[in-house]
Amino acid sequence: MVVRVSGENSGPLTEDHVALDEIELYGELMIAASAAVEDRLSPARIDEVLRVGRDHERKGRGRPRP
Repeated sequence: MVVRVSGENSGPLTEDHVALDEIELYGELMIAASAAVEDRLSPARIDEVLRVGRDHERKGRGRPRP
């Protein structure tokens, strides 16, 4: 996602990496939910899809970067 960094129309453009990451994660959850047999994803399955584990939570980190 590209956003304007200044209020002017001619200002520089930059990528919003946080927004791109959130969109990617949301997409991964949507794919997992549509493929799921059950009505809802369990918290464990959500953690698996988002690649969140107890080790990362303890260290204060979320999803590992590739």
